[in-house]
Amino acid sequence: MAINELRAIATFAKAAELGSLRQAASAQGITPQAASLALGQLESHLGVRLFHRTTRSLSLTEEGRQFLEAAQPGLSTLQRAVHGARRGREEIAGPLRIVAPRSVMLEVVWPVLDAFCRRYPLVEPDVQLDDRIGNWVEDRVDVGFRSGYPPEGGVIARRLMALQLVACATPDYLARHGTPTRIEDLAQHRCSGFRHPTTGKPMPWEFQVGDDIVAHAIPPAFCVNDIELEARAVLGGHAIGQLVGVTAAPLVRSGQLVPVLTEFVPQHLGLYVYYGSRAAQPARARAFIDLAVEMLADNPAFGLSAQELRGTAPRPRRRKPSVA
Repeated sequence: MAINELRAIATFAKAAELGSLRQAASAQGITPQAASLALGQLESHLGVRLFHRTTRSLSLTEEGRQFLEAAQPGLSTLQRAVHGARRGREEIAGPLRIVAPRSVMLEVVWPVLDAFCRRYPLVEPDVQLDDRIGNWVEDRVDVGFRSGYPPEGGVIARRLMALQLVACATPDYLARHGTPTRIEDLAQHRCSGFRHPTTGKPMPWEFQVGDDIVAHAIPPAFCVNDIELEARAVLGGHAIGQLVGVTAAPLVRSGQLVPVLTEFVPQHLGLYVYYGSRAAQPARARAFIDLAVEMLADNPAFGLSAQELRGTAPRPRRRKPSVA
């Protein structure tokens, strides 16, 4: 059934209920002319006259009465479905499907999800962690996070923060093996490696050299495919690692790790939140995105300032969500 046919039937039923085409038009937010046109098109489509009409009165014909009796149950069901969909769009409740890379979930996204669930306990999160790039339509994603470059595929993306790549090691490792001062010095060190989630190959380390981002293929002495395990390897003094700033920042601030090659720290990558359409989103998705922006956008807790990289700045405070 075409949407204009459904509207015409709804206009007919409302006119029968109120006994006035003008009142039916007002109830549906349309002009009397539009209501009259819709009714005329419906009668033409059915090939019968539904109302006896004069300038002052309106009454059902026998065909109109029979059509109303047959149409009302289905029309009521459709109206309940429409009202339910609209109510679901506005209520902050129900399922919320979120996808995020493992590499940022615990440190970055979990505090947002935790605060959101406390604020809106009727929401039912369904979280999928995957460092691979999926299809947001096929995966039925309400809200997604992407680290690296902005997602493609017709989604709306907002950059939340820069993701630094910080080369760092334990003080004990540097005492035993020395501190690299040039990128080339890494060839003389044990370095950790992170395998690409799609290709399985160790990813090169990237550095900011002047205005350029330069990639260096560094043979790993300790190779992993999990960012938390890589951080543990570096914390264990087994290697120098190039860790994302989200992971490195609290470890540097606590004194467990020391950043090296700090003049070459790149910040070309970012963390993005993405979604399909702001206009058609349910309220629960909009509320989650708003909270993510509030808590994460340019939050200094998830990166190191130039002063911190030099070891001369106090620790910044983590941004707290506002009380609803």
